[in-house]
Amino acid sequence: MGYLFTSESVSEGHPDKVADQISDAVLDKLLAFDPQSKVACETLVTTGQVVLAGEIKSDAYIDLQRVARETINRIGYTKSEYMFDGNSCGLLSAIHEQSPDINRGVERDEPIEQGAGDQGMMFGYATNETENYMPLPLDLAHRLVKVLADIRREGKVMTYLRPDSKSQVTIEYDDNGKPVRIDTIVVSTQHDEFIRPTDPSEDAQKKADKAMLEQIRKDVIEILIPRVMEGIHSPSVLKLFNDKIKYFVNPTGKFVIGGPHGDSGLTGRKIIVDTYGGKGAHGGGAFSGKDPSKVDRSAAYAARYIAKNMVAAGVTDEMLVQISYAIGVAEPVSIYVNTYGRSHVNMMDGEIAKKISQLFDLRPKAIEDKLKLRNPIYEETASYGHMGRQPEKKTKRFESLYYGVKFVEVELFTWEKLDAVDEIKKVFNL
Repeated sequence: MGYLFTSESVSEGHPDKVADQISDAVLDKLLAFDPQSKVACETLVTTGQVVLAGEIKSDAYIDLQRVARETINRIGYTKSEYMFDGNSCGLLSAIHEQSPDINRGVERDEPIEQGAGDQGMMFGYATNETENYMPLPLDLAHRLVKVLADIRREGKVMTYLRPDSKSQVTIEYDDNGKPVRIDTIVVSTQHDEFIRPTDPSEDAQKKADKAMLEQIRKDVIEILIPRVMEGIHSPSVLKLFNDKIKYFVNPTGKFVIGGPHGDSGLTGRKIIVDTYGGKGAHGGGAFSGKDPSKVDRSAAYAARYIAKNMVAAGVTDEMLVQISYAIGVAEPVSIYVNTYGRSHVNMMDGEIAKKISQLFDLRPKAIEDKLKLRNPIYEETASYGHMGRQPEKKTKRFESLYYGVKFVEVELFTWEKLDAVDEIKKVFNL
């Protein structure tokens, strides 16, 4: 008897993701002009309003309003009819300086002994069921909303699309934990009222709503799904698509009111979308708006880096890694490993964890240096997941009224690199 497993994703126009992207855009701009900035920036978005709060310690000064407005416009909230747009929304800042009580626990005379910015436990996970070592339901859910956003930006088909959307994918697994088929796909997308009622009556409105829904459903199945499949290069994943998939498209029947007008958004409220879609585990700490001295972020990336490289090296088919810290202390309090009984080495999970502690330096400063986390690389992480992405190098442009224009060479998603595989194979005799 197999089982079903479901994961969801949301688009960059989802209100929580709007908040995440604003927080990370603030972080990036501060890091661009002062790489040692300490940042904890939280964002609230609602109808016509953005509120920024948090703590910042930096030698750089940035125009918060400009950062927020540019981010909102980039996402696609550019029309007043959305009741939230980058050019006209109000903005309130309640940001103040980082507590010296926290700062004294982080900074050290010897940088490598920098303490953790907070206590807590962080998890990393990897599985070999996909080419990017991510759980398949989440990988497909991300692809759905990402391709939907690409279609919206192209403006050639499905021209009624608005920025807010959600997806959900249910996969059937066999008794051995292998994907067998796609059972259900859910897509909810905000849209223009592109078919108007012929008269003011309720019946005319219902008829128009039904016609819109039928068109959106048809386009999702005939345009979106084929586009998603085009981007999948794994034959084993492509064969999971079938004509028996259950589709739920805009199940409420209408989705015109959306974005921050339809539902307020907050930084850090999509932590499962950001990580593994419910697979593995999560320590509870959000990522966006936090500089890498906060181990909520940096250690979660390190844990993913370890899990992915261990699975890619053949140590196991699936791995969960937990790293825990005490505030102000550099060395992890504990390292835990779970291979779910799918290990390929003659070691207990505790022995594997001990090897990991010898292989990887997990002090916060060492993680920052290894993964190049003191660079402005974070706005790109704030939608479509922090994990499972493609590492890439790019030049980012930052403009400031106070410091002029600055170009920064960065490397994105360094924690997704497989550059530890050879060393792991040597240590585990693989």
